Amino acid sequence: MSERFVVVRVGQGDDGVKKDPVPDSGGAEGDSIDPQDYVPILEYSREPNRYGDGMPKESSPFINNTDHDKGNLYDGKNMALFEEEMDSNPMVSSLLNKLANYTNLTQGVKEHEEADDDEGPARSKKPVKSPALGTLIGVYLPCLQNILGVILFLRLTWIVGTAGIMESLAIVVMTCSCTMLTAISMSAIATNGVVPAGGSYYMISRSLGPEFGGAVGLCFYLGTTFAGSMYILGTIEILLTYIVPSAAIFKAEKKENEPEALLNNMRVYGTCCLILMSLVVFVGVKYVNKLALVFLACVILSILAIYAGVIKTAFDPPDFPICLLGNRTLQNHNFDQCLKTMEVDNVTVTTKLWSLFCDSPDLNATCNEYFTLNNVTVIQGIPGLTSGVIRDNIWGDYGPNGMLVENKHQVSAPAADTSQDIYMPYVANDITTFFTLLVGIYFPSVTGIMAGSNRSGDLRDAQKSIPIGTIMAIATTTFIYISSVILFGACIEGVVLRDKFGDSVKGNLVIGILAWPSPWVIVIGSFFSCCGAGLQSLTGAPRLLQAIARDGIVPFLQVFGHGKANGEPTWALLLTGGICEIGILIASLDAVAPILSMFFLMCYLFVNLACALQTLLCTPNWRPRFKFYHWALSFLGASLCVSLMFISSWYYALVAMLIAGCIYKYIEYRGAEKEWGDGIRGLSLNAARYALIRLEEAPPHTKNWRPQMLVLLNLESDHTVKHPRLLSFCTQLKAGKGLTIVGSVLQGTYMTKEDEVKKAEQNVKSSMTTERTKGFCHVVASSNLRDGFSHLIQTAGLGGMKHNTVLMAWPGTWKQSNDPVSWKNFIETVRETTAANQALLVAKNVDSFPTNADRLGEGAIDVWWIVHDGGLLMLLPFLLRQHKVWRKCKMRIFTVANMDDNSIQMKKDLQMFLYHLRLDAEVEVVEMHDSDISAFTYEKTLVMEQRSQMLKQMQLSRTEREREIQGITDTSRSSIRRKNQTGASGSDPSRQLEDTQEDEAQLIHDRNTASHAAINDKPDTGPDRIHMTWTKDKFLSERNRNRSEANMGVRDLFNMKPNQSNVRRMHTAVKLNEVVVNRSQGAHLVLLNMPGPPKNRGGDENYMEFLEVLLEGLNRVLLVRGGGREVITIYS
Repeated sequence: MSERFVVVRVGQGDDGVKKDPVPDSGGAEGDSIDPQDYVPILEYSREPNRYGDGMPKESSPFINNTDHDKGNLYDGKNMALFEEEMDSNPMVSSLLNKLANYTNLTQGVKEHEEADDDEGPARSKKPVKSPALGTLIGVYLPCLQNILGVILFLRLTWIVGTAGIMESLAIVVMTCSCTMLTAISMSAIATNGVVPAGGSYYMISRSLGPEFGGAVGLCFYLGTTFAGSMYILGTIEILLTYIVPSAAIFKAEKKENEPEALLNNMRVYGTCCLILMSLVVFVGVKYVNKLALVFLACVILSILAIYAGVIKTAFDPPDFPICLLGNRTLQNHNFDQCLKTMEVDNVTVTTKLWSLFCDSPDLNATCNEYFTLNNVTVIQGIPGLTSGVIRDNIWGDYGPNGMLVENKHQVSAPAADTSQDIYMPYVANDITTFFTLLVGIYFPSVTGIMAGSNRSGDLRDAQKSIPIGTIMAIATTTFIYISSVILFGACIEGVVLRDKFGDSVKGNLVIGILAWPSPWVIVIGSFFSCCGAGLQSLTGAPRLLQAIARDGIVPFLQVFGHGKANGEPTWALLLTGGICEIGILIASLDAVAPILSMFFLMCYLFVNLACALQTLLCTPNWRPRFKFYHWALSFLGASLCVSLMFISSWYYALVAMLIAGCIYKYIEYRGAEKEWGDGIRGLSLNAARYALIRLEEAPPHTKNWRPQMLVLLNLESDHTVKHPRLLSFCTQLKAGKGLTIVGSVLQGTYMTKEDEVKKAEQNVKSSMTTERTKGFCHVVASSNLRDGFSHLIQTAGLGGMKHNTVLMAWPGTWKQSNDPVSWKNFIETVRETTAANQALLVAKNVDSFPTNADRLGEGAIDVWWIVHDGGLLMLLPFLLRQHKVWRKCKMRIFTVANMDDNSIQMKKDLQMFLYHLRLDAEVEVVEMHDSDISAFTYEKTLVMEQRSQMLKQMQLSRTEREREIQGITDTSRSSIRRKNQTGASGSDPSRQLEDTQEDEAQLIHDRNTASHAAINDKPDTGPDRIHMTWTKDKFLSERNRNRSEANMGVRDLFNMKPNQSNVRRMHTAVKLNEVVVNRSQGAHLVLLNMPGPPKNRGGDENYMEFLEVLLEGLNRVLLVRGGGREVITIYS
């Protein structure tokens, strides 16, 4: 929510605050204001931000920091020292003012209501009300309403009857302990700073990062959505079973078809109810919120009616007779009296019950065998507190689907034929029951603990109200559930408890017959409670999805961030309705409850993990006001969540984890780049620090050695990458493993090149993304390129995670360039990598290397192993062939034998060496015979040296031209000085002396500036580079001397003889090039030992010429220079 501080005028007689801005003193006549009548007031106002969600943006280091205040110039002298930084570093007084007035409304609901109320062309600005809800109204009652619900009214009595009092208490204690521990963790997170609307999603995403936040947020959304399905199914079950059973569309003619008919009715009515509720939510959210108090009142009145009924049973139990045939419970729908026959006018007649078990109403009719062998008895469904029935309900009675509900204490004669029992009006299990199933069905009755944190924006003191209100609500509901389990087991007969739909009590709600004054209190109360809970789920779930979509962490959910003009999440509501319909089509409350249990347990699991992680990491920002937490409690809560997930349903748990895992990986792969200061990042930093310290203890073993790359990139003038294929090759070589640092250098100082450095880094990162290069980017500014690359080679990496290999491109235009800086920088880089004991890879013709999308066909990677410098030549082809681009290429190794070598034995030894290295490659030994130096080689060397000498002469000519320009400048300045002296002959002599000194100083400065570039590139400075003030005579004599020396130098070019050392090197390059081109011209890639640069720097240019001759005629070449250590071994 953005904020504005507007200076407004309060004049005499003004009743309110006016919005007109204060006019300047230079305004039109009539607009002036009497200073005595003008009182400046800072009007504080809040407006929704442009995204409409009312949430502060994470990009700002301060809450609600906006651009509105940037135009307000700081007026004062006390803080003038800081006024230039006032935009980025506000004064403490203004910051405290913003923090003190901060507020946030609930997730879009109030903004939507105000937008609905304010629609119209002319709407007045409503005064903003500060949050005023306390603990009771703001947290305790909403949590109470969300926790107590459909399971309490429809399934708790059945759970007590099936599991028994002891196991039911175990279920309640386990689930309530889970939510209590989660509430403790949630309270710690919620009191660690301001929690805007969004509840658990906001807390988890800001604590565990966007990946976990998105995954758990969507799980929480799915849980809330399926909760809506469960509440709607509960509403329809109450409607069709207990209120108007005659409204059923599908009616079963036979008893065995009743479950299927019920499910079809639930589907039809549930879909209609979902459509109706969705329309209500779409049309007016405010009506749902205003009815929340009514729904809460229904829940509280129903619970009070249950406790009142329990107390009444102690002295006046209600009369609800249960009819038993033998020990089997009968469905009391189609008969009035629990009798087989009765006396009417001294005549024995059969009853309706007789007709259900016999083929005719006659006394001699053929009846069911069990009906014939056993008598009917009547027992009270609610014996009362003092009856001692609690002893019979201590332990459970689980059974398969179709098992008859029997009273174990009644005498019964078994029948031989039980095949017809399913067609008889017995009460039976509709599902197979076992302990873990009941845990999954019961758990939704303890969810809803996030209701308080979701309303944090409305609370007067959220950091105080959320922990107290939530924990008190959980304690209250835990007491209600535990007392209900005990009281139900102490008051109600076991066969009635196990009767899920109340068939034995004439179709009444079992918990309703216990209530006072009437069962209808519970029926109506539970109906409205389920309706309200369903509406609130359909209200909250779309807004949660909208918050996730607007965070931008899940790209395919972007569309659900939009809605109506007032921000109503229309598209999110449609998706929620669609998912909710899936739950309704399942049609069974018992099948839907475990599904939403999984999603809520997943959410609670990560709340506990978030708290434990923040506590263990001891991050500086972790300072919760709620002090009664501990990491052990959080871990215990997380363990309990995982245990309950697998106890409830191991396959649902796996599916929920799979969904969360897929969402996590999707966000990690495609998601937004969010930095929320989350705990996972802190955990990663701690793990990285620990690993780096361990790595620095000792260098890696040869078996663990892999190329850790530093890629040196050249940039174009617009700071884009010059050779993106270099990044492609690095990706193919690394396959995402190990360290990759991509570096580049901009010439200049960081103060002047800051923006260009950042732009270059963005361009390099973009190229890395395009070429799928995973690593780090570092662009530095340096006074010259040579020093910049030197600094990168020395300082890139951290601790043990430093590069050991440098990859760079061959300077292909070094011959065409008049500036020798490019090839000199290249040679210096080679020298520095050697000095740093780092390997060097130089890619020639890198722009012709394959991209990541290419697939090279049958071909070869040729390795020319001339000298052994660590075995890197062997390792690189193996690594390349792991990538799909080079996978089909075979490896060929060539080595060179001289006249004194045994080439046959060399080949055998090399094959054995490769066998031990576990490398598959073809081996070939190339014999190079000693031959005389050819005339071609001699001529090539001579041309090289003549070119080098000519370049030096050209450099001298350039120096001469600079001096000639300087001489013309000196001449013109001398004439100007003479004129000034003539015109000012009568002026002050001291002034003339000052002008003379100034001119001479300027002359020296101009000379130094003109020759600065040439001096910067020449380490050895001869006498002709001495800076001096030139007179005309000195200049003419010096120019003539240089011209004569230059002419003599040019004549010497045609008389010089090549150096014998250069001739031998050129001979090697020519002969080796002939052999390589002859054998490897068609290879996809040629790897070659890179000879080292000369120790005498005077031969640098010749060194470049030798390499050029060596690589002539080859397309893709990778020059390899080892780092001085073994990188491949034959040992395991």
